[in-house]
Amino acid sequence: MPLTKKQHERIMKQGKELFEMLEVYDKTREWPIGRERLDVTLSKRIIDKLRTMKEETGTPISRIIEEAISKI
Repeated sequence: MPLTKKQHERIMKQGKELFEMLEVYDKTREWPIGRERLDVTLSKRIIDKLRTMKEETGTPISRIIEEAISKI
C-alpha cells in the first residue's frame, strides 16, 4: 500500500535527522556519527571562560564548544 502525501511528510518530519545521516552515508560511505579530535587555538580569556563554565556546569569543555557551534 503506497503512502499518502500526509504520511510521507509526517515520516520525513519525524526522521529528518536520520534521513540526513543516511544521505551523508550514501555520498561518503562513512557514518556521520562519532567524534573526531580537532586542535584549535583560543585566547586565554576564552579558555578561562570555558573553564569557569565547566566548573559551574560539570560539562566538559569539548561538549560546551560542540553545543555552541551546533547552534550556529
